[in-house]
Amino acid sequence: MAPETDHAESVRALRQLRRIRCFYAGGALLWAVSAALVGRDDPGSRQMWVSVVFLAVFTGLLSVTSLWLWRRQAAHAGGTVHHAATRKTAWRRQANA
Repeated sequence: MAPETDHAESVRALRQLRRIRCFYAGGALLWAVSAALVGRDDPGSRQMWVSVVFLAVFTGLLSVTSLWLWRRQAAHAGGTVHHAATRKTAWRRQANA
């Protein structure tokens, strides 16, 4: 029998991946805007290339995080969903056992 914490940790991991994916998307958007603005004002400058490198880093992190999230969601799609019992119901189960 699997420990009860497996499901909770799995749900927590999915929630964390969704949050970090939003963070990486925001970072990629920020660096894309920065690279476009600096590239328009001073093409080929060091600032433009630094912005492009950070854009590539955040895009890569966003891609990897999205891939992990997609795989974890696909793995959980076939399983049944178990919701936590209320305290009253859990107490009755313990009393009857």
